[in-house]
Amino acid sequence: MNRDDSRYQAVSSRDSRFDGEFFFAVSTTGIYCRPSCPATTPKRQNVTFFPTAAAAQGGGFRACRRCRPDAVPGSADWNARADLVGRAMRLIGDGVVDREGVAGLAARLGYSARQVQRQLNAEVGAGPIALARAQRAHTARVLLQTTGLQAAEVAFAAGFASIRQFNDTVREVYALTPGELRAARPGQAARYGSVGAADGAGGVPLRLAHRGPYAAAETFDHLGARALAGAEEMVGERGDRTYRRTLTLPHGTGIAEVRERTGDGWLDCRLHLGDLRDLTTATQRIRRLFDLDADPYAVAERFGVDPVLAPLVARTPGLRAPGAADVHELAVRAVLGRGLSVAAGRRLGGALVHAYGAPLQVPSGALTRTFPDTAVLADAGMEELPGVSAAARTTVRTLAAALADGRIELDPGADRDRAEKDLLAVPGIDTWTAGYVRMRALGDPDVLLPGEAAPGSADPAAWRPWRTYATHHLWNAADERRRTGRRGRPPQAGDAMSETRQPSTHAVPHSGRATMKREGP
Repeated sequence: MNRDDSRYQAVSSRDSRFDGEFFFAVSTTGIYCRPSCPATTPKRQNVTFFPTAAAAQGGGFRACRRCRPDAVPGSADWNARADLVGRAMRLIGDGVVDREGVAGLAARLGYSARQVQRQLNAEVGAGPIALARAQRAHTARVLLQTTGLQAAEVAFAAGFASIRQFNDTVREVYALTPGELRAARPGQAARYGSVGAADGAGGVPLRLAHRGPYAAAETFDHLGARALAGAEEMVGERGDRTYRRTLTLPHGTGIAEVRERTGDGWLDCRLHLGDLRDLTTATQRIRRLFDLDADPYAVAERFGVDPVLAPLVARTPGLRAPGAADVHELAVRAVLGRGLSVAAGRRLGGALVHAYGAPLQVPSGALTRTFPDTAVLADAGMEELPGVSAAARTTVRTLAAALADGRIELDPGADRDRAEKDLLAVPGIDTWTAGYVRMRALGDPDVLLPGEAAPGSADPAAWRPWRTYATHHLWNAADERRRTGRRGRPPQAGDAMSETRQPSTHAVPHSGRATMKREGP
């Protein structure tokens, strides 16, 4: 059976596991769909497969109004791949082409624009302009269906250069005028689509799609335990919490709110933005924070034969590896909190936000400031931070200066190996910290931090390319043992060694003395 025949089987069974991994188009109707589209399965001879929505649009097909294929989760390949195409796809998703053009994208990648165009066309069936155009069309649909903005305002907020370009693109992609697309807003109970309920609460309501099961409770536990006062907060009771945080974006600031209670394959999110041009970037950064493009099926398949990980995966299906909404923030927090408990690192980070964070023009609940800009921290004395040694302050300032002037690049398209090497060149940053930044800020799914392998497990090399998820399963198991009080017995299959149980073998720069290593800042 060839690859396309396997894909047709997925379409015939409406298998949602492949949503976002590929798209199919039907020659007799001129539309393209996600694999799980509920419409009648077309005949095989009428079906063509495409790796991206942009490729399908380039082939002359319009988006299905029933399954809304532009709202699927992204392919997990782009997170796993560290090559030119993977890096380019992550940068395009972050809005780099809209802000800097194809030349800016190529410069960030270190290749010529022609090389980038050729590689993307060969791998994903569309070049950077077509990929960015598809993304702009989706952003325009979201704005039309969630706000009362005039069409002209929507056009420029979505990144179009002219009203004509906006009108032509919307008609080509959706076979509707902007006004008709606005009127076609899906109902609140709709199974498909990226538009949330318009309930008068303000902001842009979104449904952020994910693939397969999603362990929301554990993700919200992880983020809530690390929420920095002033810049983040977790409200509500476990099972019905809302995570809120401030965002620093290319055109201004914003506030994101994400609900713990999951829908049928999505998380409810609401974005309050100072400038709607930041919608695409803000959406992608929240998707990375909540690891919504992961493939839990591939992870479960790889770990299913491991004596330690198999029972952990069965107990917590869909466990995610939270990323970062702000890569510079994550790097600074990782260095500042190294060697401290999660609670102590959280207090220290909150003090940093209070001392150096920029105040919001209009506070929202407990959210009053953004995380400090690296240019500010590069010149900050940080004497206000309790218990932080002079060496640690120097490390933070050195890192902040390198991030601010671009000597260390941590954007979504950064070369992960080079970034880790550059981090290790900063005095005071050790292998564990650099690996943690690579795991979360750069979204590398294949990081195993020093000392994280569990007794009784198979060779950790067998966990590739998902060792980041192995790490999170081990941490989650340790957290569960602490919550339930299961202590005092030897490690067994299904147990996991936690960083809190492994003494550090090096001096921590914050205090100049060895301490217990703690799970990530």
